[in-house]
Amino acid sequence: MNKMLYENYVAILANELFPALGCTEPIAVAYAAAKARQVLGELPDKIDVTCSGNIIKNVKGVTVPASGGQKGVDVAAVLGAVGGQPDKKLEVLSEINDAHRQKTSELIERGICSVHLREGEENLYIYCVVRKGSKCAAVEIRSYHTNITKIEHNGEVIYSKSDDTQSEVNGDKTLLNMCDIYDFANQVRMEDVCEIINRQIEMNTAIAEEGIKRNWGVNVGSEVIKNYGNDVKFRAAAYAAAGSDARMGGCPLPVVINSGSGNQGVTVSMPVIVYAGELAVSHEKLVRALVLSNLVALNQKRYIGSLSAYCGAVSAATGAACGVAYLYDESFEVICKTVINSVGTIGGMICDGAKPSCASKIRSAVDTALMSYMLAKDGFAFAHGEGFVEEDIDQTIANIGRIGRVGMADTDIEILNIMIGK
Repeated sequence: MNKMLYENYVAILANELFPALGCTEPIAVAYAAAKARQVLGELPDKIDVTCSGNIIKNVKGVTVPASGGQKGVDVAAVLGAVGGQPDKKLEVLSEINDAHRQKTSELIERGICSVHLREGEENLYIYCVVRKGSKCAAVEIRSYHTNITKIEHNGEVIYSKSDDTQSEVNGDKTLLNMCDIYDFANQVRMEDVCEIINRQIEMNTAIAEEGIKRNWGVNVGSEVIKNYGNDVKFRAAAYAAAGSDARMGGCPLPVVINSGSGNQGVTVSMPVIVYAGELAVSHEKLVRALVLSNLVALNQKRYIGSLSAYCGAVSAATGAACGVAYLYDESFEVICKTVINSVGTIGGMICDGAKPSCASKIRSAVDTALMSYMLAKDGFAFAHGEGFVEEDIDQTIANIGRIGRVGMADTDIEILNIMIGK
């Protein structure tokens, strides 16, 4: 590969695949509040959080990690202000203890936090203002979960930057395409990606096993194994779902994310990890398969955006099925057909917020994606002209992205209106 392109792909993986503790939307709220409290210099007696609809949608139904089972934007913000460690970014709540939880409950009971919807903003937007007497501080986050675009202290802007995600995210995702992704997976040097991928394997396996063993969410993962058996295709879907069971239930274990989402991080990795164990492939083979699966998912999501009405489990499961195909030494053609079959079948499944039902959607998406691979390996794929399918695989991916970003925009608004009773 071209050296510049190769280094760009390494950078994308390094900057997209990192740990987060808990669902990334409440964590982003907690991060904004923790950073604002750090700027203020003391615990506030008033917090105002203004969010885009998608933030509210994805925080409403999910347990805030380390909160003791509580939910809501106000809980995430107050907990972040009370005990959050902003330098840890998406692991901001990793040092929360019982004293922090008790203090948070007291402050929530006193009603110190107000939450407001900001209409007409981009899908990922948070503006958190903290006050203590006459002093105040504010933090604005846009576009992705750790992208602080403005910090204010006592009405003065002390930090700002343009809303240019590429200025901080080292790696240009517009250069992603299926052919180069496949070549990169085959050519990448292990020393360039092993630390990144090994962390994903370790963390995501741990939370998936936690979801299988214990009572989290609605136990989709363990129920799949209980009712369908231990065949690899069922285990692949079960372990992906189990990771989500645990995350959505507030499990205090970190997960390596993909496309800004822990659920997508688990979905894109666990089926590949499960199949690699079944096939007893080398560790290097597993790493290369996960490089492929992660980049295929990131390539789809770059068109859709971080948050939308399009369920990201579809993109992640599609990437995972491509990774499984890679484990079986399938051709580039089969991998492309797997993408077409998968998004052509289940593309458009709605996202109505982060919550326990995400695990069930993940199971369905993985099951569909693996079926799509089985069709592809036998030479079957949806043809050009059928719906949004094009002869060019990259144009097909762009088409489904357009549907998710533009076509489902009104769907997103109606979902939010239903959720807030409007």
